[in-house]
Amino acid sequence: MIKKVSTKTPPVTQQDKKAAATSPAKKKVTAKPKAVPTVTAEQLADVHILERLFTLVKSRKGTDPSLSHSARLLSRGTSKIAQKFGEEAVECLIEAVAGRKDELISESADVLYHLIVMLVDSGVQLNDIWAELHRREGISGIAEKASRPKKNLSKKG
Repeated sequence: MIKKVSTKTPPVTQQDKKAAATSPAKKKVTAKPKAVPTVTAEQLADVHILERLFTLVKSRKGTDPSLSHSARLLSRGTSKIAQKFGEEAVECLIEAVAGRKDELISESADVLYHLIVMLVDSGVQLNDIWAELHRREGISGIAEKASRPKKNLSKKG
């Protein structure tokens, strides 16, 4: 979750004024604070749309598949959900390569929706993803990828 951070100076209290009046005048040398980006209320509402969608999809789990697309997808099982996610991801890639921005936006929304369905099916919470993104924040992508354990994808048996 993104928190709004204020860059305003806190109000001066009576105690602060008294301390300033009784202390010898010293030239204050303060470091210039770094600019902290603030998030507008409109942007914050947009950030929460994924959480609202996740909650909605989760509420559809186990409900009548004839009444909800999410319920229908969830009732089909993990393999079908993963297949649908993959189809949407490929469609997104096609639009990106073709340079069709409007279609890429639409397909990206489809990818996010189907990813959420897959997460709900798998029991993964959005907070798990947010925590992983926070863990990676500020780490070079190259360094982060190099730190991952190597996966052996070959099937032996």
